[in-house]
Amino acid sequence: MKHKLDGYEKEVLDSFELGELKLVKDLPSEKKRFQSYAQASLKKNKRINIRIAEYDLKAIQVKAMEEGIPYQTMISSVLHKFVNGRLTHK
Repeated sequence: MKHKLDGYEKEVLDSFELGELKLVKDLPSEKKRFQSYAQASLKKNKRINIRIAEYDLKAIQVKAMEEGIPYQTMISSVLHKFVNGRLTHK
């Protein structure tokens, strides 16, 4: 009996077949990293407004989607790493 895939299952299967899925080598470490992002996002107590180029915002949104986090969290994380000296320039 063949199982009919729902939309999400089809999307996952398509991604797998296209080689887009990546194996997480150290799942506990990655899980801990993303939990720290979530915790940091809950601790925010100041709001700012900035203007950035639309191109940059779109690129940030794509990167955040690839990482599986909201783009605002991505921006906050990058700024946090920068002020703490953990952001490296290639």
